[in-house]
Amino acid sequence: MGKETLESMLNLFINESLRQMVFSNPVNKDGFLKTKVRPVMIRGQLLFQAEGRKGNQVFHENLSQEELKEYAKELLKNQFRQAEIFSGLGSGTVLVGKKGTMTVKIQRKIQPGRENGRKTESPAADSAIFLHNRQKNYILQEGRPVPFLVDLGVMTAEGKVVRSRYDKFRQVNRFLEFIEDILPRLDKKKENVILDFGCGKSYLTFAMYYYLHCMKHYPIRIIGLDLKKDVIERCNRLADQYGYEKLSFLPGDIAGYEGVDPVDMVVTLHACDTATDYALAKAVRWGAKVILSVPCCQHELNRQIKNELFEPVLRYGVIRERIAALYTDALRAELLEGEGYRTQILEFIDMEHTPKNLLIRAVKEGKPKDNQKEIQQLLEFLKIQPTLAQLLKSNKTV
Repeated sequence: MGKETLESMLNLFINESLRQMVFSNPVNKDGFLKTKVRPVMIRGQLLFQAEGRKGNQVFHENLSQEELKEYAKELLKNQFRQAEIFSGLGSGTVLVGKKGTMTVKIQRKIQPGRENGRKTESPAADSAIFLHNRQKNYILQEGRPVPFLVDLGVMTAEGKVVRSRYDKFRQVNRFLEFIEDILPRLDKKKENVILDFGCGKSYLTFAMYYYLHCMKHYPIRIIGLDLKKDVIERCNRLADQYGYEKLSFLPGDIAGYEGVDPVDMVVTLHACDTATDYALAKAVRWGAKVILSVPCCQHELNRQIKNELFEPVLRYGVIRERIAALYTDALRAELLEGEGYRTQILEFIDMEHTPKNLLIRAVKEGKPKDNQKEIQQLLEFLKIQPTLAQLLKSNKTV
């Protein structure tokens, strides 16, 4: 067999059999530290999602098969010195020397045909099996009934995901991936108190309890808070039914809740408009180690924002709404940085479903970012007074 090349490796592995690509050992430490590529199904089309991390930011890009090949070549030419690829057809590695020379190694799986008189699976069959079972990479796996998902109508009693609720199943698993990332921040030696503001029907609250307590065996106590008393009653009945002794639900308002202190983790999903700000301010005041927030209905800055330079674009309602929402969440992230949190803004679910599902993930690091001057300049430039900024000032005077 001739010498393996990057081109031959990409042609072999970048197809429906691909499972993951990992680019590492960056040339420039100021750029992406690592980039991962995984297959995704979007509207019935197989694409490849590249996820790159730069500082506190995460960038996603969906690529076709041919686009991924060019993307991989570019990364190995300018950004990374190492790549690993895993596929139903085998695996491969690429090492790039300081002078740009590449060492490519490929380990193929057995080719179709017969081995020792036994018929082997073809790569196509392997690919089909992989595509069919790709959902098994989820934290909560299809085929294994999860009681709360059955009662909430996401799964059948046999563990099959209801077709019309598959987006909810994916969302639950995506949320658990965020939880998985912050596990080192929780203490296995003591009870971790978690507050979920605006829990609603509590798909994700139950998922969080099931994952942390039943799967990972963390000592936790979770309190769900929502204004709808009938929803709270139903959630409490389900928690009792499952024997979730450390999961309870209370009717109440985010702004006025004072029931517990200290708190290790605060979750607020789709709290409307400034309710998110009250939840974030509470989390900061309690010194929560972790904050997970998916804001919703960011109307406040839409009403306030005013700038002559921006007027030509702000006069278009839908543009004004989106700009105001993005500024709202970016400022929330920066304000949390100023309180000593390492903060990221991530996509909660695929952007094809809704443009509003961004998740703010903040982890307490201790050392506040010196950004107050820049934030104040921006507030004056846009003529805005965000609620979170005012609440954090009040925290300091309490």
